[in-house]
Amino acid sequence: MSRYQDLAEQTEKLIADGVLRAGDRLPSVRQACRTHKVSPITVTQAYYLLEGRGLIEARPKSGYFVRARLGRNLPEPDMTRPVGGSTQLEVSDFIFQILDSVRDPAIVPLGSSFPSPYLYPLAKLGRFLANAARRLDPLATVTDLPPGNEELRRQLALRYLAHGAPVSPQEIVVTSGAMEGLNLCLQAVTRPGDLIAIESPTFYAGLQASERLGLKVIEIPTHPREGVSLPALEDALRHHPVKACLLMLNFANPTGSLVPDEHRKDLIELLRRHDVPLIEDDVYAELYFGRQAPLCTKAVDADGLVMHVSSFSKCLAPGYRVGWVAAGRYAGRIQRLKLATSLATTVPVQIALADYLKHGGYENHLRQLRRKLAEQEVALIAAIERHFPPGTRLARPQGGYFVWLELPRQVDTLLLHQQALAHGISIAPGPIFSAKREFGHWLRLNFGHPDSERQQAAMATLGQLIARQL
Repeated sequence: MSRYQDLAEQTEKLIADGVLRAGDRLPSVRQACRTHKVSPITVTQAYYLLEGRGLIEARPKSGYFVRARLGRNLPEPDMTRPVGGSTQLEVSDFIFQILDSVRDPAIVPLGSSFPSPYLYPLAKLGRFLANAARRLDPLATVTDLPPGNEELRRQLALRYLAHGAPVSPQEIVVTSGAMEGLNLCLQAVTRPGDLIAIESPTFYAGLQASERLGLKVIEIPTHPREGVSLPALEDALRHHPVKACLLMLNFANPTGSLVPDEHRKDLIELLRRHDVPLIEDDVYAELYFGRQAPLCTKAVDADGLVMHVSSFSKCLAPGYRVGWVAAGRYAGRIQRLKLATSLATTVPVQIALADYLKHGGYENHLRQLRRKLAEQEVALIAAIERHFPPGTRLARPQGGYFVWLELPRQVDTLLLHQQALAHGISIAPGPIFSAKREFGHWLRLNFGHPDSERQQAAMATLGQLIARQL
């Protein structure tokens, strides 16, 4: 971490701990230089970074002051209370109908599941890809069949190791994106008619995959900040024949929740006692806003029960469609299923990504990406506070690029979706995140696109459309 980032993190902690409060004046640049023995440019960069995160503000001729925390007028939602019992899924047609609109670039993509592609080093990646294609060893078309390119799997294993998880490259199977990984994991541990546990709300792609495989689901309550309810999950495991859990522990889609480290350890112990595998959809783990990455679940998985699924689509290479599964005890099964379904993931792309991880400055890119997303979150939440009606609730995410909003109960977000589309705006209405189509007055918004006059106007229009339903 550079010196200005370290200074910014120290100041942010003082604000989070209440040592510095809203309205307090920060030390002048000259004072901060003397105190921390750094240069004026270091202090200035740190203050710019904090300003971008919405934590401080510059006042003309007065200096920098701690800003009142954005979102303070938006209370946090309560734990969800899904209707009990298992559900036979019939959601795909409904979801496709809702999501078809996000393909249109003329639509303001507040309902999109993707961040802006302009946040990623696509030109640099292209050079690595061109080089990989030019020097492709013909034998790689055979040697890089599942489990995948050896060097890419080694690079991934090194990243796991850096997060405290001794994952062997032999355990890693390269897939065509995280969605293929999730499908392979579900196929590895279930049969049609089996029951799996999911969060409520949950990412709709997991619902679609489960429906395609003929599975039933039981929805587990979640807290919008701390994720899945362990008591509720334990009760489900005790009373139902759950074959697997499909969960997002880091910056879940749609809630943005982050399961705390201690709860994560308790979750793995709970699943160990019941011998139930965890399929962890973890595509947002690199997009944390704090000083440290979340605890890697594989680091506390001594029994190989965790099938950790991730990809480069959200953190580095949208459109490249390269993901992986660190499959634990199920690695052999996953590898055979991969061979039997799609045979292999594109070889030159695997080679290019392996080279980029070694030589492309991945960590520097991630730091810039996290900083940009944190700034964009500030702008979106400021617009919510400005334009949305009293009674709106949200939990501030600690990473990712989604906010999950509870609107007043009179609001129908399916109707709001149709009205917003007529104004050239997409949203993700709450019912697409539930097997039973609950969350009728909730919606998910995406802050993965840079703030702009167009987006600000869209947020103002959304606020007006919501107000008309009250």
